Amino acid sequence: MSREMANEIKLLSGSSHPDLSAQVAGRLGIEIARTVSLNYSNQETSVTIGESVRDEDVYILQSAATGDVNEGLMEMLIMIHACKTASARRITAVIPCFPYARQDKKDRSRAPISARLIANMIQTAGANHIITMDLHASQIQGFFSVPCDNLYAEPSVLRWIRENRNVEQVVIVSPDAGGAKRATSIADRLNASFALIHKERPRPNVVGRMVLIGEVRDKVAILVDDMADTCGTLDKAAGLLRDANAKEILAIATHGILSGNAIETINNSSLSALVVTNTVPLGDKVSRCPKLQVIDVSGTLAEAIRRTHNGESVSYLFTHVPV
Repeated sequence: MSREMANEIKLLSGSSHPDLSAQVAGRLGIEIARTVSLNYSNQETSVTIGESVRDEDVYILQSAATGDVNEGLMEMLIMIHACKTASARRITAVIPCFPYARQDKKDRSRAPISARLIANMIQTAGANHIITMDLHASQIQGFFSVPCDNLYAEPSVLRWIRENRNVEQVVIVSPDAGGAKRATSIADRLNASFALIHKERPRPNVVGRMVLIGEVRDKVAILVDDMADTCGTLDKAAGLLRDANAKEILAIATHGILSGNAIETINNSSLSALVVTNTVPLGDKVSRCPKLQVIDVSGTLAEAIRRTHNGESVSYLFTHVPV
């Protein structure tokens, strides 16, 4: 990045994922702006911006960290508002893992559409632009009246598969009907076969009966999903694929939330590997789970920031991994 750009752009990091912020800043060749975030004794969040952002192009990176989603969300809103009141020229919220994305529709009586509420809060705080990755439902972009760029981990996933497995032996498997579009897109670009698992979910985070549609015998079955949370679905899907005589079973998910007993579930499952990106902090989970592998997407986020700052199109990132 040029010296002129470094003088015009400010990257602020929330406390949820400082490692990813540091990687993005390193790729951009800039320093993270000084900020101080603390909690009062009653747990109110206080944020202070330690340098001027007047007439600057500001990017605030904050992800949905496991266990601290609400605290991280509030911190981001306060940081956005602080930059707005400090006369920043443009404020972009960079949210690798969008919070409350699974609550994107009214699927039962009296259910809230919480993703819409979050979108309204971010805009009201003062954000002019949103950059996120692999939204649970792409229609969430329509909840914003400001530009929202939904980046894809698919190019990075395709590169990982080509570098680590024989594509001719691969079959891409969607663990549910909702993820069929994502899985078929990857299968088409790999010129690989596709299978689908139909599941019945009696209540949230609980998986009922599962049925496999497609052939996986003597194949490398790759389960593809947007997030791995409790991993109950992946565990049951892996067992189903094992019973169908798949040669190897692994899973790839963009957001490795891995809450609750997810690590133990993966360690005891039929999966040979679980591959996730670093959109959310993993902490000690990599050391606790030998099956866990991580794809770095900081390059994609950094390039999206650079292109946005320069007024360039980001559509190149939908199909390519930046060097």
